Amino acid sequence: MGKPVRLTPSLREKVWGRTRLAPWFSDSERKIGEVWYVAKRELPLLVKLIFTSERLSVQVHPDDGEDGPRGKSEMWHILDAEPGAAIALGFRERIARERLREAATTGELEQLLNWIPVKAGDTYYTKAHTVHAIGGGIVLCEIQQHSDVTYRLWDYGRPRALHIDKAVAVSELDVHPGAARPVALNNGCELLVRSKHFVTESLRLAPDVEQRVSPENCQLWICLEGAATIGGEAVHQGEVWWVPEKGAQPAVRAKTRTRFLKTYVPRAT
Repeated sequence: MGKPVRLTPSLREKVWGRTRLAPWFSDSERKIGEVWYVAKRELPLLVKLIFTSERLSVQVHPDDGEDGPRGKSEMWHILDAEPGAAIALGFRERIARERLREAATTGELEQLLNWIPVKAGDTYYTKAHTVHAIGGGIVLCEIQQHSDVTYRLWDYGRPRALHIDKAVAVSELDVHPGAARPVALNNGCELLVRSKHFVTESLRLAPDVEQRVSPENCQLWICLEGAATIGGEAVHQGEVWWVPEKGAQPAVRAKTRTRFLKTYVPRAT
């Protein structure tokens, strides 16, 4: 059997983070902004939980081969959002590249972005080249290519480096399509995102329901609610488990009402 492996959560302090992390983690005295789930070797996908108390920088990521072999396309699944919480994806209307450069220099960029109110359960696909920002009062699960190449366009006056030339050069200038629409699959599953870099599904399991895992490349099971077992190993809320592709695949069995995100790298066609 391909033995499942629990990834190790690494809590990262951020100025825009927060101390309340329940129910996914114990509350913290430090302002935790990101939790990275890491393995003993680098996987092609990286899962994070992101906790925000204020806006993150306006940024953009390159695509594969533009600044290293791997770019950074990502998706966000909203777990919790305070009233009025919003994310920014793209622009309210198409913008000229030189206009983008000017707005990033003056800070007017904030007003040109398309700020979208969010709620728990929403999903957004943020492909490489998309100018974006996450607002305050949000908890989300981020699934991304395992890359940390980020170009900041604007950071609200915080004393961090900006990368305006690189960012402007790769930014998509059109309007973003908005939230991804879930597609119903078999057994109560929903397809949230399908891209060349990752496929992500949402699964809800009733108590004592069992589901057999199909072999996939870099398959990660993210427990958002409830408790279960994978291959007999106890799984709890806030954990991420990697199911190796080789060998007989384990079964997932819910102990309580459980919700997972399952993500994997699609096979080359």
